[in-house]
Amino acid sequence: MVSNDTTATPESIASDNTAEAKSHFNSALDEAKAGATAMGDEARQKAGQFSEKARAQSEEFAEQATAKAGELANEGKAKASQALSGLSRIVDDNATLIDEKLGAKYGDYARSASQSLKDSAASLDEKSLEELSEDAREAIRKSPATAVGVAALAGFVLARIFRR
Repeated sequence: MVSNDTTATPESIASDNTAEAKSHFNSALDEAKAGATAMGDEARQKAGQFSEKARAQSEEFAEQATAKAGELANEGKAKASQALSGLSRIVDDNATLIDEKLGAKYGDYARSASQSLKDSAASLDEKSLEELSEDAREAIRKSPATAVGVAALAGFVLARIFRR
């Protein structure tokens, strides 16, 4: 702000220039603060949108994974049932050979085992996955030591199978 006074001294001109420079500096500083605030708001908005998109995608992936796990569990249940039925047939087919080689008593044991395998396969086919998981939980509650032993044996068998 230059004064219209013709008697301006160098000190008053310098003071006016300093005031004008301070005014410009403060104005620039205010603009920078406003710009930074706007950028921060925009960044928060974009982060929120990205977060919502990521959450939606993760929920979709979780649903897909759950559906796929259910399909695989049903396939596994069917294969296990088929395996038990096949083993039952093999034992039953060999019961007469066991009668001849070891005696009728052992052949009856083989037939009994074959029937138990058939019953287990039928039970496996009839039950839903939820019922099977509840049965497993109940068996573990009743006999945790046996459950740990079976798990260790299954782990050992799987390790031997996949090692080859």
